[in-house]
Amino acid sequence: MRGRAAARPQPAPEAKPSSRRPDVFLRSRWVDPPEGVEELDSARLAPGFRAAAGACGLKGGGRTDLGLIAADEEVGSAILLTRNAFAAAPVRVCREECEADSIQAAVVNSGNANAATGEQGLRDARAMRERAAEELGLAADRVAIAETGVIGVPLELEPLLAGISRLGGELSPTAGAEFAEAIMTTDRWPKLCAVRAEGVTVSAQAKGGGMIQPGLATALCFVQTDAQVDDLQEALHSAAGSSLERITVDGQMSTNDTILLQASGAAGRPLPPGLLEAVMLQLALEIVSDGEGATRVARVEVRQAADAEEAEGVARAIANSALVKTALYGRDSNWGRIAQAAGMALAGEPLPELGADAIDAAELGGESDEAEIAVALGRGEDSAHVFFCDLNYDYVRINAEYTT
Repeated sequence: MRGRAAARPQPAPEAKPSSRRPDVFLRSRWVDPPEGVEELDSARLAPGFRAAAGACGLKGGGRTDLGLIAADEEVGSAILLTRNAFAAAPVRVCREECEADSIQAAVVNSGNANAATGEQGLRDARAMRERAAEELGLAADRVAIAETGVIGVPLELEPLLAGISRLGGELSPTAGAEFAEAIMTTDRWPKLCAVRAEGVTVSAQAKGGGMIQPGLATALCFVQTDAQVDDLQEALHSAAGSSLERITVDGQMSTNDTILLQASGAAGRPLPPGLLEAVMLQLALEIVSDGEGATRVARVEVRQAADAEEAEGVARAIANSALVKTALYGRDSNWGRIAQAAGMALAGEPLPELGADAIDAAELGGESDEAEIAVALGRGEDSAHVFFCDLNYDYVRINAEYTT
């Protein structure tokens, strides 16, 4: 199939009206929720789960920076963790010491990633996990730990341990919003939801703004459900593969990425098809749309690639291109930048001429806050897509001033 002339991409899907209504969660044009899904108060957790949050001084200004989330009874679970070779202490503790299929609780802090902190960082992560386990009456290997924030700075442990003890007595089934706020770093708004369909409830909380690029997971994300799920690891892999694995903000893989899915089975019903996928895709899009300084989101689809790896590589090259991202910000339909990025990803390969007939970039310069881009390589039958955001002045400012 190599060398076949590129066909013009199909027109992009008709855009839904742009919406940032806080009372509507499943709002993106790219999210397809099941019929009859009901959006609940986003602060509510799925039945049988509770959370709490408080301030321990990591972020300063009295802002909440510590969260605890727990199931009332034993649950099944699945967890995905970053592939970054310099994985943070909490990731290493979860990977090596947690019972991944039966995690009942998680303790999370923001403001300090506890990454690149050596053996002391591992001891601190274990101490936090053990304090949470003690307060909840659980074995330590049933408690996950996640941390996010500045890399390379040792924790101030004692305020965290005192905070964990305090939160252990404050758990509430309606504290999802406080928990979501506690895990934020450069996020401009908390990311959370509670939805119900066919007698099953799914609640979720996530954070992410910068240092977003998939490994196995992206950012921090916690999902709870009362559904019965036969294979939680497969369910999480599948849902993450079409959502959190499909996004990039700046092409940087975090040292701390963690996704935790917990299922109690109390509803006595299976997950409705598409419900978990819809929730996690909307959360992923929330993370991209809140990319540091972001104002727009785009989806790039690469078609007619020689194989799946090629399609993925070209899509990511376009999505991570500073030139394409600034064109998205400026609403400039500069399809030449897309051709350049695709060609760079395929350097040395025979490629049909990528002209205007092979690239649909009209929405790059459109009015919608969600733009669709399509590229036809004319080399085969495989395809891939990636969601990304624009790049503007605020990204530089935020990251230039991050620790100063």
